[in-house]
Amino acid sequence: MKLNEIRDNEGAHYRAKRRGRGIGSGKGKTSARGGKGQTARSGVALNGFEGGQTPLHRRMPKRGFNNTDFQKNYVVVNLGRLQVAVDAGHLKSGATVNGETLVAAGVLRRVRDGVRLLAKGELKTSLTIEVAGASKAAVEAVEKLGGKVIVAAAKPAAAAQA
Repeated sequence: MKLNEIRDNEGAHYRAKRRGRGIGSGKGKTSARGGKGQTARSGVALNGFEGGQTPLHRRMPKRGFNNTDFQKNYVVVNLGRLQVAVDAGHLKSGATVNGETLVAAGVLRRVRDGVRLLAKGELKTSLTIEVAGASKAAVEAVEKLGGKVIVAAAKPAAAAQA
C-alpha cells in the first residue's frame, strides 16, 4: 500500500449538497428553502399553529389529575415467566418465592414497591409465592397445582418511613 493509494471506504464520505450555486444545480436561488415567509426563516415552530385561530389543544376542556407522588410502582411477574425460571433451574419446585428470590434468580432486576403476580402463561409446578398483589386468575392457577399465594398486607405510610 502506498500513501497515494489510500482511499476512504465506499460510502464513508458524504458529499454535501452545494446549495445556492445557480438554477442548473437544482438547489439554486432559494437554496431548497422554498419561497418567502415564515417557513423560509430560521427558528420556525408551527406545530399546532392554526393561522391565529385558537388551536384544537387549547379549545379542548382540561380534565383529570394524575397524582403520581403517592402511586405505587409494582413490578409485574407472569406465571409463564416463573415456569421459565423453574425450567432453567433458577427456582426450585415447591420453594417459597418472594421478591428477593426473584431478583437473585434473574427474573426481576429490582423489586421497587412490590411484586404483582399475573396469570399470563402456564405454571406447571407447585410454588409458594409471596407478593404484594395478585390477580384472581393467577391465585386460582397456583392453588390448582397445590401451591399457595400469600398477598402481603400493605404497610401503613408511617411504618414505611420509620
